[in-house]
Amino acid sequence: MRPTPPQPKGEPLFGNARQYADDPFRFLTACERSYGDVVSLDLGPLETYMLTDPDEIQQVLVADADSYVKPDFQDDAIGDLLGEGLLLSEGDTWRHQRDLANPAFAMTRLGEFTDTIAGHAEAMIDAWRDGDSRDVELEMTQVTLDVICDLMLDVELTEGQRETIRENLAPIGARFEPDPIRFITPDWVPTPNNREYQAALDELDRVVSEIVAERRGTEGYEDDEDPPMDVLSILLRARNRGEQSAKQLRDEVVTMLLAGHDTTALTLTYSWYLLANHPETERAVQAEADAVEGPVTFEAVRELDLIERVIQESMRLYPPVYVMFRQPTRDVELGGYRVPKGSAVMLPQWAVHRSPDFWDDPDQFDPDRWLDQGDRPRFAYFPFGGGPRHCIGKHLAMLEAQVILTTVAREFSLDTDREGELDLLPSLTAHPRGGMPMTLRRR
Repeated sequence: MRPTPPQPKGEPLFGNARQYADDPFRFLTACERSYGDVVSLDLGPLETYMLTDPDEIQQVLVADADSYVKPDFQDDAIGDLLGEGLLLSEGDTWRHQRDLANPAFAMTRLGEFTDTIAGHAEAMIDAWRDGDSRDVELEMTQVTLDVICDLMLDVELTEGQRETIRENLAPIGARFEPDPIRFITPDWVPTPNNREYQAALDELDRVVSEIVAERRGTEGYEDDEDPPMDVLSILLRARNRGEQSAKQLRDEVVTMLLAGHDTTALTLTYSWYLLANHPETERAVQAEADAVEGPVTFEAVRELDLIERVIQESMRLYPPVYVMFRQPTRDVELGGYRVPKGSAVMLPQWAVHRSPDFWDDPDQFDPDRWLDQGDRPRFAYFPFGGGPRHCIGKHLAMLEAQVILTTVAREFSLDTDREGELDLLPSLTAHPRGGMPMTLRRR
């Protein structure tokens, strides 16, 4: 094996942590273009190896998936937030929870979801007026939250519950922005950030408790001919069988609420921004949407070629999940280097999706690049992760994004004064700093 991978020069005490915290997107891109497929980074508590070779990424996520877990450093604040939900649980717990949830996301159910998604999109634009200025990120957050609550929890949030979730997303997100000082500050220290985070978490838990209480007794029984198959009903029936603790139930509902809407909302937000800055593509999208006669059905969505490519290209340029981490449970070899057990392996979608090694004009918005993918490696693009732990809702997310984009594009154009590369706010996901204010133009 080769010696230690190259490492960018860092600072005393902080290593590369401040460089990463200042602008993780620029830092990830610079490392990928300067140091090659494997880069050693000093980011704090764990020795970190950044991996950008698609074949090696596939090895981590697919071929050797059983040799990796989520890193220990994700067990603090994020553990308080998501607990033993599908995103963070491991081993038998994860397999059991995944097996329970899988039927709710079955491909055979997707056709049943389309009318519901379209209904929520239509309700959103019914409140829009020509010339309105709206924060489109907030609009997309609201509609995707309504969709996931309807489809996977079978609840309709009250306005008070919606407002509570909206108000507390910001302090929860702020807790996960890169901060080198936080690496050396225990979570129990009552800093203003930690206090705000805990207060927001308490409010979110209150809403979750209300949702679960509302649904108790409506989940059906195992021997019912056609029991409800939303995630919460499945989990409540498992709870009745003694297979689900109150804590597990809470963790899965929080995971569904947050992970179930955030990435789709961001994908749509960036799609609107990119279309506003590429009017020819926007007109072509509108023409494709106009060609859908009547309601946006599942069959119609399957014919949406350009709209699907726009969404794919949006997730390439602005992957909501911009970096993933895994931790080897044994010494492994990656890119010819020894990576020790217990270190962190960073898989940066942001850098790989924009690498000139795999993409022509990688910083340019070009939906047509998806017409012919050639011999591009499979994991040159992995917005939903990959392997056994790929995003359970990826097919629902794509369907939802296409239905909402089509429904809106038939009625409105969205304009923005912003141009060029966006200033992003890094948290668990990549948000546009300052939201996405846009002007609505009725067609």
